[in-house]
Amino acid sequence: MIITTTPKIEGKEIEEYKGIVFGEVISGVDFVKDMVAGLSNFFGGRSNTYESELINAREGALREMEKRAVALGANAVVGVDVDYEVLGSNNGMLMVTVSGTAVICS
Repeated sequence: MIITTTPKIEGKEIEEYKGIVFGEVISGVDFVKDMVAGLSNFFGGRSNTYESELINAREGALREMEKRAVALGANAVVGVDVDYEVLGSNNGMLMVTVSGTAVICS
């Protein structure tokens, strides 16, 4: 399946629009991960803990969107948008949402 942020796919023609599809993941960061990330914040540098969590959430949201596009009979998703939010009383939850238009292209 082709998934792209562009509104069309070079060399392909969109034959049918199947509708908007979404993928969502809400991921929590547990106490241990938060503590390890806090050390990176204190000493400086990148937080591999949070980066891994973000990558996993984004990939999960993309897989979910792709699964929903396939269920509609699409073979591509165009115009994909990725959004990130933090949720919870102390911002301990990460929400990743992706959306795009499921299409059939040749």
